[in-house]
Amino acid sequence: MFKGRYNHAVDGKGRTSLPAKFRENVAAEGNDRVVLTFALDSDYPHLDVYPFVRWSEFEQKLAEKPTFDENVILLKRFYVANAVECPVDSHGRILIPPTHRDYGGISSDATWVGMNRIIELWKPESWDAAQAEALANLSQIRKGLSAFDL
Repeated sequence: MFKGRYNHAVDGKGRTSLPAKFRENVAAEGNDRVVLTFALDSDYPHLDVYPFVRWSEFEQKLAEKPTFDENVILLKRFYVANAVECPVDSHGRILIPPTHRDYGGISSDATWVGMNRIIELWKPESWDAAQAEALANLSQIRKGLSAFDL
């Protein structure tokens, strides 16, 4: 499981370090690569990052959905079509492709966020804005927690 938030630099080639805690979890599952794709769930563009094994599980579940369902087609066109495998190099870095950096607005810095089973990769200013919005809606978040009996 992934948790926590980490800020890392992005070098001129578009490489950034996968945080050590996340790297340990990825490696523990036998992964030497991650899958990056465009996130669907926010008004703030960012990237979803899956350990390769988790992405494979997602693809398997998606393959079981009706092929001609319009929502399945749209999900594949956006989420799957924009997915790229990124190896983790010997220094614990990944190369974020230019299209993905552009989508997330990521340039010289990135914020890694643990989201339980996956990781999110953000432009720091966008993450700060999303956090401010969450803070402004804290009472709604508390109500949501009660629905999960947490």
